Amino acid sequence: MITTEKKEDITPICPHCKKELNKIFFQELKYDWGKRYLHFCPECRACLGVSHRKGPMFGM
Repeated sequence: MITTEKKEDITPICPHCKKELNKIFFQELKYDWGKRYLHFCPECRACLGVSHRKGPMFGM
């Protein structure tokens, strides 16, 4: 089983440019159902991931 652990004493590193991520930039993407956000590195602007937030019609 994989467990999670909250760690606030370690700064994540961008997997692309290898610099510390003290903040992450994001942009909201146009989407018909809910909202999507593109997360990217402020240094190299490489995409770190896309998240999806469902709207009130989906119970979220």
